[in-house]
Amino acid sequence: MPILQLLLIAVIQGITEFLPISSSGHLILLPQLTRLADQGQVIDVAVHVGTLVAVTLYFWRDVAEGFAGLPRLMRGKADTPGARLSLSLIVATIPVVIVGLILNVTGLSDAMRSIAVIGWTMLIFGIALYWADQTGTSVKTGADWGLKDALIMGLWQAVALIPGTSRSGITITAGRQLGYTRSEAARLSMLMSIPTIAASGILLGGEVAAHADLAAARDGAITAAFAFVSALLALSLMMRLLRSVSFTPYVIYRVILGVVLLIIAYR
Repeated sequence: MPILQLLLIAVIQGITEFLPISSSGHLILLPQLTRLADQGQVIDVAVHVGTLVAVTLYFWRDVAEGFAGLPRLMRGKADTPGARLSLSLIVATIPVVIVGLILNVTGLSDAMRSIAVIGWTMLIFGIALYWADQTGTSVKTGADWGLKDALIMGLWQAVALIPGTSRSGITITAGRQLGYTRSEAARLSMLMSIPTIAASGILLGGEVAAHADLAAARDGAITAAFAFVSALLALSLMMRLLRSVSFTPYVIYRVILGVVLLIIAYR
């Protein structure tokens, strides 16, 4: 695959994975709206690995705390911040894993990869993000995140398996509606992405490992590196902007793109 196409895919994935504008939607649109060939599952796994490393590095303190709490959690004790964080992340990940397996087995995931579906989800969930951001209170912090809120955000995260919804966008929407501050809703959303992206990578990785050759592995390594850099930059920028800017710019982008896609789909 040409290096410029690998770079384009990696940058799109890296930027859109953590911004609330849907990485899966953009990657599906890329071959549909251009003459570029579909990148295939090897590249999909590679960009997921790159973004996973980026978010893990950015939130390394939270990740370290969660891992430190795992031994106590495995002994049936959730009496430390790390153990409670790990338990909440596990609970939040279960819905998306179950729904993802169902969609993968039934083939419904492929049936939803259309411009019309992405246009509607861009528009509808963009408006939902704006509503939650403008009406949600800002009284909760990460310390208030318990099993109930983790399950609610996890159920909404499963909806993001519909292309164009945006995993980060829908979980931030849920977090804002539950009363978390913008930065804390985004932080929780990013932490939720770690086990979710890992589970997705394992699922896809198992399917492509037997078929990957040396050239595919090389392309994957290049794409993963580019995705890591772009994801880390996008994540850093968004978290800094949230100190003074709302989610409205992302909503405007989603609404405009959604309208354009619906025009293309139905014209």
